[in-house]
Amino acid sequence: MNRTLKAIAALMLMMVFAVGCNKPDEPNNGGQNDTIVDHSGTLNGHDYVDLGLPSGTLWATCNVGADVQEDYGDYFAWGETEPKTTYDWSTYKYCEGDYDLLTKYCSDTAYGYNGFTDDLYVLQPSDDAATVNWGEGWRMPGGAEAMELLDECDHRWDSINGVSGLLVIGKNGNTLFLPAAGLKGVFSYDGGSQIEFNQAGHSGQYWMRERGIAFNHYSYPDYDLLANEFYFPYGYNGGSRTERSRGLPVRAVCSAK
Repeated sequence: MNRTLKAIAALMLMMVFAVGCNKPDEPNNGGQNDTIVDHSGTLNGHDYVDLGLPSGTLWATCNVGADVQEDYGDYFAWGETEPKTTYDWSTYKYCEGDYDLLTKYCSDTAYGYNGFTDDLYVLQPSDDAATVNWGEGWRMPGGAEAMELLDECDHRWDSINGVSGLLVIGKNGNTLFLPAAGLKGVFSYDGGSQIEFNQAGHSGQYWMRERGIAFNHYSYPDYDLLANEFYFPYGYNGGSRTERSRGLPVRAVCSAK
């Protein structure tokens, strides 16, 4: 498959939003809620909440780079640990300027620089924005943990202090708020025109730490230029994938002691 066909196929995949999604409840109180979201403890100076999940996974109460639950925080390209101004393939750390010149996390010679492959599918700790910024014990969630959050909790589109997002309610009554921070980046290929993305306030897109691993009860083609994301536009939520070069927020998790 040549470069153009690969890029078009990847775009078509990314346009299939929220495959196998669940529709959350409608917001209450007119979508306005200033209730403080719960926290259950602190690790390395950052709060987490226990939602009573079967795995024992504990979710951070705010995004990496944020101080309060409704702030968007910092945006990161997948595998990068610092925010930046421009999110595209020309600035991506693990490629030589384009999506089919990858230098890490690649299993297909068609996407690797000079045929490079390493068959790495899960971010190493040194490339995990949560671990690097918040310290040992914190990490980006995996797809199974994101799906557990949906399967084991109630959730609805809501608003806290005027910021829209997904309110998650655990079976133990504790809550978590994920602001609809959108993403940063552009889509372009083969010298075509660029389309800038944002969608803040309208959709939430959060990185998972994996690429090429089936989740959300569906499998996807293994395009090495994509990584898994937890995706919730208004009205739906589920799993998807997007280009690794784009800037997405990160909501960290840790494990019960």
